[in-house]
Amino acid sequence: MNSFLDRIYLDNSVRDYLWVLGVILFVLILNRLISKYLAILLCKVFKRAWKTFDQQKFVDLIIVPLGTFLVISVSIIALYRLDFPSALNIKIYKYSLEKVLLSIGIAIQVIAFIWLILRIIDFIASVLEIKANQTPNQSDNQLIVFFRDFLKVIVGIIGVMMLLHFAFNYNISSLLTGLSIVGAAIALALRESLENLIASFVIFFDKPFTTGDFVKVQSVSGTVERIGLRSTRVRTADKSFVTVPNKQMVDSILDNVSLRSQIRGEINLFINLQTSPQKLEQLLAEIKKYLSSIPEVQSHTVLFNDIRVQAFMVFIEFFTPPMQWSQFTAIKQQVNFFILQTMEKLEIKITAEGKDIAIVS
Repeated sequence: MNSFLDRIYLDNSVRDYLWVLGVILFVLILNRLISKYLAILLCKVFKRAWKTFDQQKFVDLIIVPLGTFLVISVSIIALYRLDFPSALNIKIYKYSLEKVLLSIGIAIQVIAFIWLILRIIDFIASVLEIKANQTPNQSDNQLIVFFRDFLKVIVGIIGVMMLLHFAFNYNISSLLTGLSIVGAAIALALRESLENLIASFVIFFDKPFTTGDFVKVQSVSGTVERIGLRSTRVRTADKSFVTVPNKQMVDSILDNVSLRSQIRGEINLFINLQTSPQKLEQLLAEIKKYLSSIPEVQSHTVLFNDIRVQAFMVFIEFFTPPMQWSQFTAIKQQVNFFILQTMEKLEIKITAEGKDIAIVS
């Protein structure tokens, strides 16, 4: 038996092959169990920081990348016991097969490690998001999403550098030096993207608006659904999903309708000159009475404002507390219908100048 184990095949003994195979099979068979145990050990570290720590969710997130990293790492260490067969030491594009296989193994190991880190970032973000949901301020939720994506980009860049250094023996210092030389050119080429990135930090720290706010910027009006590293996504009134660069959100004049202390409605009526003063006075009284009966209207003004060549001008203004835009437009519609019905009842006509309704701040 010993003579068989000591036999040499491809520069290694049978004993060495069996030992390496046994270690790899052991890790493969017990991979999930070992990964679960290591994940539980990591749980103890996070539990000290968060009392509402979801251990099962954490284990489910990291068990696969942790297991992959464990199998690859143990396999590489075990294979170091073997001598690479000289018969297989061929050249592939000036690189030996041994070096190519080792680089592939290390590359998979680095990728699995980065995958593990990204899963941990996702879990931490989910824990923080649960806490943020308990507060009425929606900016906390978007801040978590922003920094989660930002950290993932940073980890991805570090992962690429680790891959170049450990898998392909690339000198990172020379890479960084080269990047510094072409940094100016890259900065010019990516100037707009960098400006949007900087603008995203301005948005998060200055907080001119947050997720869920109704905003008006340039020709876009809608509800902010997501603030990203490069752009802000706005859902408009017609349900379009508009992407606005963050630089425009910062540099342009932005009206955050959600932060208004009141919403103002304005109506200008141009009444026919044939209308008698009694009917005009009755119209004003009816409108005042109706506006006073609407609970959402906090204050109002109904005024015979001007006498023009073509028409009598009636100015109507009312204020409501901050509310959903759809709710405000419903109130505005009620007021418009009441005015039309009252004018029809009193046989009052509008001149050719028409009716102008505007909602202003």
